Amino acid sequence: MTSDDVAPEVLDGRRRRWQEHNQVRRQVIIDAAIAVLERQAPGEDVQVQAVADEASMSRTVIYRHFEDRSDLDRAVQRQICENVGNELLPALSYDGTPDQIIHRIVGSFIRWAEAHPTLYWFAERDLSGWGPSPLGQAVEQVAEGIEGIMAIVVAALGVELSEDDKAALDPWVFGMIGAVFAAVRRWLERDVRQPGIDACINILSESIWLQINGMALSRGLNLPDLPVSDLLQALQPGGDE
Repeated sequence: MTSDDVAPEVLDGRRRRWQEHNQVRRQVIIDAAIAVLERQAPGEDVQVQAVADEASMSRTVIYRHFEDRSDLDRAVQRQICENVGNELLPALSYDGTPDQIIHRIVGSFIRWAEAHPTLYWFAERDLSGWGPSPLGQAVEQVAEGIEGIMAIVVAALGVELSEDDKAALDPWVFGMIGAVFAAVRRWLERDVRQPGIDACINILSESIWLQINGMALSRGLNLPDLPVSDLLQALQPGGDE
């Protein structure tokens, strides 16, 4: 029987199973690369053979699933940043006052980076010519979370921002979060990590809050010391009744 004699749904089923098989193999390779990275110090070269050994397959099989080494590295970067995003997701909730939420977000990120310094180093590597940086997308995710908190606070105060302020909000918040990422990289690279992690979290989260609060005060806004979830509730129809 030739392939022309096989029903289309059978071919589709085979194709789907083959695609699923390939996706599983790709994930095994990516997970193996991350496991190898976790055993190494930041800056050490990751050998493809070590990844192959970890995944219990040959180098040849790895390159059946990835175009080249850069393709593999980028996939690993994306997975690391996805893991960071999953780690930060609970911290992005609206439980707590704005400054408490910011402290929680910064704390979650710094504790992850301290626990996985090589993954953080690898995620920051510049793979030019491959489109948006996965780490840049992670920064954007955190920035969008903080932007959302600020939008709720401003709405709860009944204030209308100027068009310039609205337009500047995204690059401003993105820049603040990017600066935190850079500061954490510098902190991780120090021979002796000083200050201690708790002080580092406090200083960086406080610096963000001081910038936000300072910008608000310069525009005549007194930010309420109330849980964001309460502010969000007050914005709902009948929420302040």
